[in-house]
Amino acid sequence: MSDDGQLLPLFPLHSVLVPGAALGLRVFEPRYLDLVRDCGRSGGTFGICLILDGEESGAPASPAAYGTEALIEDFDRDADGLLSLRVRGARRFRVHSTRVRDNGLVVAGIAWQDEDPRVRLLPEHALLAELLRRILEHAGAAVSGVPKARFDDAGWVGWRLAELLPLEHAQRQALLQEADPHRRLQQLLEFVS
Repeated sequence: MSDDGQLLPLFPLHSVLVPGAALGLRVFEPRYLDLVRDCGRSGGTFGICLILDGEESGAPASPAAYGTEALIEDFDRDADGLLSLRVRGARRFRVHSTRVRDNGLVVAGIAWQDEDPRVRLLPEHALLAELLRRILEHAGAAVSGVPKARFDDAGWVGWRLAELLPLEHAQRQALLQEADPHRRLQQLLEFVS
């Protein structure tokens, strides 16, 4: 791990973003509009963390200890005139401290987590790769932007399943917190069985 003590603004949600996954956001609160403007000006990013206590709007929420960096891929105005963002999950991070700015934005002191090593899928997880292949074939164009398929890569298979399977937030959060791709796949195997 590196970059201890880096500050990252947070966008807490009742959702978990995993590396490589796409997520749509509607932005209307001034603190998050300011955040998006600042990211646009500086080329910066923000973090998405699962809300442990609180709501997505109003008073600042308490974020989970692990989150994912969000890269803005696209933006527009929706029919209601609200800012609509499409973000993609990048690096995982661990939150070690938080503070709340005057505008209510939560800023975290974070440590970036190591990227997954590129490791081959174990034979006991081959069923998961086949499940993912079928999900992607069935979904077709509905899962636009899925990174280039790597069905032999344990990390890639795990993150795509974590993104696409109908998991509970706590299950997806547990996967996000797991550093080992093989253990992550084992958890997924237990979830689907």
